[in-house]
Amino acid sequence: MTEPTESIGKAGQAWGDAEKAEWRSRQHQQRSYADDVVAKIDALRDRFDIEQYGELDYPPEGRFPLYAIRTRDWDDALPTALVTGGVHGYETSGVQGALQFVDQHAADYKGRINLLVAPCVSPWGYERIQRWNALALDPNRNFIPASPAPESAALMALVAPLNDKMLMHIDLHETTDSDETEFRPALAARDGKPFVPGTIPDGFYLVDDSGRPQPDFQRAMIDAVAKVTHIAPADPDGTIIGSPVVAPGVIEYDCKGLGLCAGVTDARFVTTTEVYPDSPRATPQQCNDAQVAAVRAGLEYALAH
Repeated sequence: MTEPTESIGKAGQAWGDAEKAEWRSRQHQQRSYADDVVAKIDALRDRFDIEQYGELDYPPEGRFPLYAIRTRDWDDALPTALVTGGVHGYETSGVQGALQFVDQHAADYKGRINLLVAPCVSPWGYERIQRWNALALDPNRNFIPASPAPESAALMALVAPLNDKMLMHIDLHETTDSDETEFRPALAARDGKPFVPGTIPDGFYLVDDSGRPQPDFQRAMIDAVAKVTHIAPADPDGTIIGSPVVAPGVIEYDCKGLGLCAGVTDARFVTTTEVYPDSPRATPQQCNDAQVAAVRAGLEYALAH
C-alpha cells in the first residue's frame, strides 16, 4: 500500500527538491491518455480542426502532446468561447465532458461562435489520477506570468492571441472525496502547514469570478444542470468549501488573483464547474452530462446577452 503523502519530509517544513522527487516516485500510471483522450480527439478530425499547442516533457515518463479542438472554418468576425478540461488531470468528467460536448453539440454553434476546446490540459496528471503535475505544482494556481507549470504556460500562450474576441470561458472541474483524503493533506505537507479538515459538497456547484461576477449567467447553468444531477446545498454556515454561497450552488473566487484557469482570459462570461462524482446519486455518465449541460446553457446565455 502506498504511504500517505504526509509521510514525506518533516512536519512543519516545506518540501525541497528531494521531497518532491520522493513524491513523484510514488506516482504511477493508472490509465492511458493516448487511449482515453487522444484517440477520441483523433476521431473528431473529419469535423474539426485539431491543433497541437504544446508538448510536456517529463522524463522518464515521456512526452505528452497537448491538443486543442477548433471550429472548422473559423470566422474572425465572430466571438470566441473557450472550454477547458483536465486542468486537474484526475477530474475525469472535465476531460470526458469536454470531449462529449464537442462530439455531440459543438456543430450546433457553427456560424454563431468560434469554439476552442482544450479537453485535457494536464495529461500527466490524467494518467496518474493526480491533481498536481510532475513538478508537484497545481496547474490551477499557476496561470500567472512566467508560469513554472508548463501545462499552464502552454494554455496561456494558446489563448493569448484570442483574448480580445473571447466572450466566454468555462473551465470543467470536479470536487472529489479524494480532495479531502489525499490532495488537501498533500498540499499541507508540501507547504509545511497543518492540515485543516474540511467538507466535500454533495452535488454540483459553480465558481464565479469575484472580479467580474455574472449571477444570471451562473443561474442559467445551475438551472440546466439541475435537470441532470443534484445541486450542492450550502453547509450549515452558509458556505461551500469554506466560501460564502452567493446564490444556490454558486460561490466566488478571485480567479486572476489566485492564478486559476478561469482567469486566463478577459472574457465577460466565466465560470468553473464542480461536479461531485463520488455521490451515490450520480453516475459517471451523469457527471459528463452535467458538464455538457453547463457548457450548452452557458453558451446560449452568453450568445443571447
